[in-house]
Amino acid sequence: MKKIILTVAAVFAFGFANAQEETTEGFKKGDVFISGAVGFGSTKTGDFKTSDFIIAPSAGYFVTENIAIGVALGYESSKIEFGGDDAKNNTFSVGAFGRYYFTPASKFSFFGQLGVNYNSYDNEFDLEAEELGEFKGDGFGVALAPGVNYFITKNLSLEATFGILGFETTKPDADGAEKTNSFDFGLDTRDIRLGLVYKF
Repeated sequence: MKKIILTVAAVFAFGFANAQEETTEGFKKGDVFISGAVGFGSTKTGDFKTSDFIIAPSAGYFVTENIAIGVALGYESSKIEFGGDDAKNNTFSVGAFGRYYFTPASKFSFFGQLGVNYNSYDNEFDLEAEELGEFKGDGFGVALAPGVNYFITKNLSLEATFGILGFETTKPDADGAEKTNSFDFGLDTRDIRLGLVYKF
C-alpha cells in the first residue's frame, strides 16, 4: 500500500512539474516566434488626402539561450488624392535581424536588435515636390534599436522597439540619378513600434 501511495505521489509530482514547465513564460533555446504589425491611416488637408495601409510580418528562432535570428517582410501602400488626381505609392522591404535578450527566460526582458533590409519603391506621386510622375528606386538600410518584451500569457507577449541608430541609402531608377544617404541617431516617438509576439 505504501508503495502504491509513493508511486501515485511520484506520478503526481512529475505531472505537476511538467505542468509548471509548460506554463513557464519567457524564451529558451529552440523557441520559434512570429510577430508583426498591421496599420491603417488617413490624413486630409484641403484637397490633399492620403490613405495608408501597412503590413509587416516577421519570424525568429532562438539559436542560443540569449540570441535570436529572424527574417522580416514589409509592404506599405498609400493612395494619394490631390486636386482631383489619384496616385498610388508602394514600398516593399525584406530583411534579416539578430537580437540579444538579456533575461530571455523571464516574464520581462530587454533586448538589443540589429537589422538590415532591402527596400524597393514604386511611386506615382512625389510627396516632397507634390507632383505626379513615375518614381521608382531601391536601397538598403541598417538599424540598431533597443526593445522590451513582456509576456501576458505563456505564449503571447507585448513588444516595443525604439529606433535609435540607423543608416539608409536610396537610389532612384533613372539614368544619372544620385544616391541619397541618410543617418539618424536619437529617439523619436514616431520610431516607437508596438506589437504582439506569439511563441510556439
